[in-house]
Order: sequence, then structure tokens, then C-alpha cells
Amino acid sequence: MPHVHLSGPPRLEGQVALVTGAAGGIGRATTLALAEAGARVVATDIAESAAFDHERVEYRRLDVTNRAAVADTVAGIAGTLGRIDILILCAGTISHRPLGESTDEEWRSILDVNLMGVVHPVREVMPVMERQGYGKMVALGSIAAKIGGVASGPSYVAAKSAVHGLMKWVAKAGAAKGIYASIVAPGPVETPMWETVTRKAAPSANGNVPLGRFGQPDDIAQAILFLASPQSNWITGTVLDVNGGMLMD
Repeated sequence: MPHVHLSGPPRLEGQVALVTGAAGGIGRATTLALAEAGARVVATDIAESAAFDHERVEYRRLDVTNRAAVADTVAGIAGTLGRIDILILCAGTISHRPLGESTDEEWRSILDVNLMGVVHPVREVMPVMERQGYGKMVALGSIAAKIGGVASGPSYVAAKSAVHGLMKWVAKAGAAKGIYASIVAPGPVETPMWETVTRKAAPSANGNVPLGRFGQPDDIAQAILFLASPQSNWITGTVLDVNGGMLMD
């Protein structure tokens, strides 16, 4: 019999969240949204330091491509804070090179960050959530994985497509143990990483975004918060499209 968690208010008091890629635009907005909802958040990124100026946020440097470092970080959080209720996977990097110009080095780098940078935390956090009988995982996917790219190259599309599949597997495997897993798939969002993509995606936001603007980090953060909170306790394995109407699926 699966664990029963009825849907409820979006408050996160008493919960511990781990966020990867927290220094970036979407990761930072998500970290602050979780903290404002009451969670204690461990924000991680490759950067040596990042200022969040919030009493419920602590920052730790983490290279998500290093499995041993991920294992140490997860064990440290579970040991000192007692649990990990929420895992948000925002670490990522992008490439625009077409297939014929891509290199093996580029493929390894893109897959290492975007795919293995999700695999490592999921693999380490899943047993923690299994012991608790509850946990929410939300990975940052992409519209590129659903339509074959916006302005990104094939390595990025392949990596994000794999993330979509991985999280659906986790949703099926973890459901009976109270573990939820879903994906938020943004369209072009105005962050430093996506700056070149938004420029290539449409000279004017009205060109192919029905709602008439590109996304902002908070647009994505609030969607992630919904899937990470008790509001979504009858949703798992879903890909939530947040793209201003670019893809109506």
C-alpha cells in the first residue's frame, strides 16, 4: 500500500530542502521561494560563495559532477539536520553548437553537468527519502527536450531529454515509498545562461510567445514551489510546461 499524503497548503515549515545550481537565476529564485514558504534550505553551487541574505538559507559549495562530493554533502545534511524533504535540481550548462561542430569534450561536459549532475544527487538523496517515507524531487528540464531544441544544440537537448526520463523512472520507483518526482520544463527565461537563447528564440517576445514576454526566474521558481509543496500531493512523474504558451501540450 503506497504512503498516503493528501494535498494541502503550500507551507513548508519543518522541511529541509537541498537546491543544486542555487547561484543561478532560477536556482536563486527557487531557493528564496522555498525559504519564504518556511523551509530550511541548503543552497549549493560550484561558486565558492553566494549571498542569499535569508535566515533560513545556508550556502555550501558543491560540484554536482563529483559523486563523492555529492555523497558527502547529502550525508552531512541528513546527519546535522536529520532529514531531506525536498531536492531541487537546477544545476545546468548549455551549448549552442550544431551536431557537426560539436566535440566529444563538449558532449562529456554537457552530459556531466546536466545529466550526471542530476543522477548523483538523486541517487544519494533517494535512500534518505525512503527512510523518511516522504520526499519531493523536482528537476529543471526544458522545452528543448520536448520539441528538439529552441536555439540550443543537440548535446543539451539529449541531456535534458534524459533528465525527463530519469525523473519519470524515479516517480514510478519511489511512489510506493512516498517519493514524488517531477520536472519543470521552462521556455526561454531571462537569465545569464539563457541570454543568447532568448535572443535567438524570438527577436520579439510576441513572435512566438503567446503571452507576450520571456520568462523570469520567479515564473519558474513558483512552479517548482508548487511541485515541491503539499499542494501537489496527487501529482508525480509530470512534466510541467512553463513557457508562456510556446508549447501547448
